[in-house]
Amino acid sequence: MKKIILSTLVVGAAMQYASFAQVKKGWQPLFDGKTTNGWHAYLKSDAGAWKVVDGSLELDPKAPGQADLITDGEYENFELSVDWKIAEGGNSGIIFGVHEDSSLGATYLSGIEMQVLDNEKAEDNKKANHLAGSLYDLKAAPADAAKPAGQWNIAKIRKNNGQLTFWLNNKEVINVQIGSAEWTELMNNSKFKTWKDFAKYPKGHIALQSHGAVVDYKNIKIKQL
Repeated sequence: MKKIILSTLVVGAAMQYASFAQVKKGWQPLFDGKTTNGWHAYLKSDAGAWKVVDGSLELDPKAPGQADLITDGEYENFELSVDWKIAEGGNSGIIFGVHEDSSLGATYLSGIEMQVLDNEKAEDNKKANHLAGSLYDLKAAPADAAKPAGQWNIAKIRKNNGQLTFWLNNKEVINVQIGSAEWTELMNNSKFKTWKDFAKYPKGHIALQSHGAVVDYKNIKIKQL
């Protein structure tokens, strides 16, 4: 019994030390693994159809109050790290630079998206720049960067003075500068070319997209730059 107690104490201390080490390096948790504190459904006061299940934020697509879940805080220059897994055939996204305003009915009208998708069976898998890890409808990530449905993926987004870099499962998949000639060309060839509010807010909320499928997010942390 003493050995079990000692082992438990050692593990607990190690986890606490790791948490302190991350904070010391500038990383701050955005999700405590237990509650939806720090988050709310877009244009709502509560978390809506999102709940905490086994230490992750999970969307129940059958529950009332369907809406993207967004951070209470707003961020401009940052590194964001998120683990995600999607149900078979599922679609979601990590959206940032979101301007919360009643005149904008959805987060994607202002925010930029890193796609979350089951590349194999989701309906939205017909275009390369709609696959998981992509800068949605703008620039494609490699098709083999994501793990299959039901498996955890590690996503990282870095936004610093308009420079966007995405990683998926420790592989760099996107690198582009907002406002560059490349960005302008990408915009002109996308659905966003006439959207007046898209990517116009350097500072904004971070959103987890509700798109009709069970999706889970955990280990959500941010380092402001």
